[in-house]
Amino acid sequence: MTSPVPLAPKRQIVGWAMYDFANQAYTLLIITVVFGDLFTRVIVGDGPDYRLGNLLWSVAIAVGCLAVALVNPICGAVMDYTATRKRYLFITYVLTVIGTALLYFVEPGWIALAMLLIIVTNFAFALGEGIIASFLTDLGPRDALGWISGLGWGLGYIGGLVATAFSLSFLGEVSLANYDTVRWVGPFAAVFVCLGCIPTFLWLRERGTARQVPAGESVVQRGLVRLRETWLEMRQFQDLRRLLISIFFSMAGIAIIVSFAFIYGAQVIQWDDSVRTMMFVIVQFNAAVGAIAFGILQSRLGSRFTYMLSQGLWVVAILAIWLTPEIAALAREQLDVNWQAQYVFLFAGCLAGLSLGSAQSAGRALVGLLTPAGKSAEFFGMWGTAAKLAAVFGMLGLGLLQTFFGLADAILFCLVLFAVSMWVVSSVDETRGRAAADQWCEPNEGKK
Repeated sequence: MTSPVPLAPKRQIVGWAMYDFANQAYTLLIITVVFGDLFTRVIVGDGPDYRLGNLLWSVAIAVGCLAVALVNPICGAVMDYTATRKRYLFITYVLTVIGTALLYFVEPGWIALAMLLIIVTNFAFALGEGIIASFLTDLGPRDALGWISGLGWGLGYIGGLVATAFSLSFLGEVSLANYDTVRWVGPFAAVFVCLGCIPTFLWLRERGTARQVPAGESVVQRGLVRLRETWLEMRQFQDLRRLLISIFFSMAGIAIIVSFAFIYGAQVIQWDDSVRTMMFVIVQFNAAVGAIAFGILQSRLGSRFTYMLSQGLWVVAILAIWLTPEIAALAREQLDVNWQAQYVFLFAGCLAGLSLGSAQSAGRALVGLLTPAGKSAEFFGMWGTAAKLAAVFGMLGLGLLQTFFGLADAILFCLVLFAVSMWVVSSVDETRGRAAADQWCEPNEGKK
């Protein structure tokens, strides 16, 4: 049986959450708000519909995620065996900071260099996401994981709000004419991540005991052995398996929204810069509220139900995004209200923000609830693998669909993904899954 984990000191919990705070600057400034738009419309610049730029952006994100999916499980096994998660986390942090800063040197038309830097930084960033998530089970008992995960995501969105609000105030519009100014988005994001993660490395503590690698084996060989053992042991955790399948479809949809939401606003909705800024504030605020509120709700409603609720909220959000022009037209015709599509799109942003924060927080916490002690890095490595394979699937799927149908209709692909995710997770039994995690022990301890 697994002994209950005591609640970690507040400083350790805050240190853990500060990693989310810092890294949102990369997600938002580079992937979502600024550089993704800059890449498609200026660096590639194949207007008016930017289908090649959208496709190449999808490919760059997908390649980085595929690399993470390949190495994540092995790294997780190695880190659990050697108790070196914090060391590997630092390596991914350094790569993210340096690679993001180098984006400054990309010029319009330098497509290959831009894609290479995005692949490298997204790989390092995403690998770090899985590593920091594996510390969650060390921070408190299972019943506390919901609010701890929600705190991390909530601080993350607040950090992203601060970073992007400052950036947008000084960088201005995404355009060729303003390129010499907006290119500073890379160095700014790098500095924000660099400084914001300092509390993590000062306060977060490595738990677990390093084990001696058997004679004649390398650390990687031992990691592969552990990975094989974990894969076989997954048969004991049927609810965790089903959850990871659900997360696959959910994260495929989330990857699309994170990478294309502001591109969609620029290309399909054709919003003004002021509305773009308003959208960012709305999404970040609602995402922070969603992450914290749903984290609290998990302790009252159950993690599985909360996660399912987040997936249903995504379905509504995607419909609102797709129907934005129709809703605006209907308001003008039936209500005699002059609603512009870009302002209706802000309502869709409210729903998307709530969905984003709640789904990511609830999913991570639910994985923690169903994960046995001593296997956190490995099982969260599988969580990371599922998420990144999902991103590959989602990004390439949308990239191909939008080349045939356009971005406006291709977004409906997300609707299907979240609906499937909700259907799969409906068969997860949280009580049974927690019991399986609590009863697991290392095979060499002689217990079953």
